[in-house]
Formats: sequence, C-alpha cells, structure tokens
Amino acid sequence: MADVSKNSGGLALMAGFGCFVLFEVGAYYLLKFATSGLGIQNQMQPENTIVSNWVKTVVFMLLHLGLVVAAVLVLSNGLPRRYRGQVMGWFYLSLLTGFLLLIPLFDY
Repeated sequence: MADVSKNSGGLALMAGFGCFVLFEVGAYYLLKFATSGLGIQNQMQPENTIVSNWVKTVVFMLLHLGLVVAAVLVLSNGLPRRYRGQVMGWFYLSLLTGFLLLIPLFDY
C-alpha cells in the first residue's frame, strides 16, 4: 500500500479499513457456521487425533481464500481507478488475517 497515499487520501484509507474489518468479521462468522460440523469440540481425550481438526482448518482456509479472491475480483472491477491501489494491500492483509482467524476458531 505504498502508492496509496498519492492516489487516495486518509478518508479513503479509513473507509477501506472499515470495509476490511466488516468483511473479515462477516467472513469469519459465515465460515465458522459453514465449518461448525467439522472438528472435535473436546480436545483433551486420550485417543484424540488431529485429523478432524486438520480438515476443519484446511476447509476454513480454502473457503476464506475463495472469499478473498472473489472480493478482490469484484472490487478490482467495481472501484474507480483512484482507489484500486488499495485493493492489493488489503488482499495481502486479508491473507495474513486468515491465519490469525484460526485462533478464535478453535478457542472454545
């Protein structure tokens, strides 16, 4: 997002951040609901395996990646050229956020 400051102002960055937070919160709850049937709730069992939670993790990450790529495609076509410089910065931040969302997903 190095070239964002010369094309769009602070208000546009704040609006982008607000939309980013709304997107990530909405995506988290949607994907949490979509993957709610996967995984084991009680992790402290003697015969516990990692397989079912691994499946939940991979499905969550793939669905999150799909949502993010779809959002980037829609935004890159729909936004005016002046604000398109922000899209890739928010995309990279969203990829990182996808990994961070795994923490509350498995924190029962």
